[in-house]
Amino acid sequence: MSVEIQTEIEQAVNSRRNFAIISHPDAGKTTLTEKLLLYGGAIHEAGAVKARRAQRKATSDWMEMEQQRGISITSTVLQFLYKDFQINLLDTPGHQDFSEDTYRTLAAADNAVMLIDAAKGLEPQTRKLFEVCQMRSLPIFTFVNKLDRPGREGLELLDEIEQELGLQTYPVNWPIGMGDRFKGVFDRRQQQIHLFERRAHGSQTAGETVIDLGDPKIEEFLEQDLYYQLKEELEILNEIGSEFDLEKVHAGKMTPVFFGSAMTNFGVQLFLNSFLEYALKPEGRKSSVGTIEPTYSEFTGFVFKLQANMDPKHRDRVAFIRVCTGKFEKDMTVKHARTGKIVRLSRPQKLFAQGRESLEVAYPGDVIGLNNPGVFAIGDTIYNGQKLEYEGIPYFSPEIFAYLKNPNPSKFKQFQKGITELQEEGAIQVMYSTDDFKRDPILAAVGQLQFEVVQFRLQNEYNVETTLEPLPYSVARWVAAGWTALEKAGRLFNTLVVKDSFGRPVLLFKNEWNLQQIKEDHPELKLNSTAPVGSGIQPD
Repeated sequence: MSVEIQTEIEQAVNSRRNFAIISHPDAGKTTLTEKLLLYGGAIHEAGAVKARRAQRKATSDWMEMEQQRGISITSTVLQFLYKDFQINLLDTPGHQDFSEDTYRTLAAADNAVMLIDAAKGLEPQTRKLFEVCQMRSLPIFTFVNKLDRPGREGLELLDEIEQELGLQTYPVNWPIGMGDRFKGVFDRRQQQIHLFERRAHGSQTAGETVIDLGDPKIEEFLEQDLYYQLKEELEILNEIGSEFDLEKVHAGKMTPVFFGSAMTNFGVQLFLNSFLEYALKPEGRKSSVGTIEPTYSEFTGFVFKLQANMDPKHRDRVAFIRVCTGKFEKDMTVKHARTGKIVRLSRPQKLFAQGRESLEVAYPGDVIGLNNPGVFAIGDTIYNGQKLEYEGIPYFSPEIFAYLKNPNPSKFKQFQKGITELQEEGAIQVMYSTDDFKRDPILAAVGQLQFEVVQFRLQNEYNVETTLEPLPYSVARWVAAGWTALEKAGRLFNTLVVKDSFGRPVLLFKNEWNLQQIKEDHPELKLNSTAPVGSGIQPD
């Protein structure tokens, strides 16, 4: 590779910042996403994409069901330029029933933003997703949201993060007041007070007044008691708080904390500016031949998500590919690690929620969309140069199960096509009975809403009505050594044996007690709560 292209790749890597937002439902993730796009200049007005005229729907929630219910149930990618940085924002579902989609998206992220409701603090879904970030040693940035409403004290929230997550905290800014008296934030780096102008709604960027700490003018803008409270809290932070350590941040051991209100735009731009300065650029990734640095000259990437019918008119299927190394160019040919085939990457797309535009080149940290005529599966690696495979993305253990029935035999082909495509994109796990007489697929999900989405999409996108027949199981485990080990174990009581979509044996248990019983009766039978999906080496 020429020196010019190598320099081009290095410069591109240095300017990329890639992150996912993790949060509990209702913490304000979609609102924060919209405001980051607003400040990044990607949209004119929060809730409206450029050239979308008066359509005031959240940019990141494009699926019809999401817009009907006002929740995020699928991941999207939002790419935009801000201050010479190419930002790839991997938006994830807020609803806990879709945590598996979030796990997969985190596999493509270099950084994570943990969004916390100031009144509620850490919530179960946030803790669960934090564990996934920790497994991958992702840098975590914390945004404490909804300061415009009554909430818990900042020091109390910091203590909760440190005690429950084992993360050191460093508040980069500090709130001035709360609820109706929330006036703005103090930037500890610049030693400046940012006072925000309140507006009826936060559809446009917030105006602000910036004053140095100690400036006599402060009395014109800020009540005396709030000013004294701010100085007192800053003294406490300086005495007992941690020193900022960027190495610890990058290792996922310290979280920079920001306070604000995404709804009113207070603190959003300060967060974005600091994030770009502190966040990790694209890093090396583990592969079957060792860690591969992003500046490796050959193109490589992996599939972390598939989405059917993003454009309902064309019934398309899009593969989301994270570029890991080298330079991607339109119409290039690559090798497909799982199948060994040569694949031409034609019609690549730059993604912006449901909107897409043609793409000519992409670099490490970018996400590209490719039409997928059944070639790709989640976890697949594509590469040029020496053969390699990146870590696979596992299936996680589902907790509810039901037979999915098609009462209309004339719709058999549409039913099969819909199930196949929704399963390929990871919307649901599909299992099958080992009894040849039971042909109906078994849907396996983390939460009930996944079932509703599958039935909704089968009806809406494939014109197939379906019914569900619930199964009385709540725990699934994969048999590590396959069918041979299962046959050696003999008969298993209170257990249903099924097979997953790859034909691997899965045991379903009514509850954890039943699982423990089997483990005690059959200690030789190794059971896993996750299973590999797609190709690739598996995580440790």
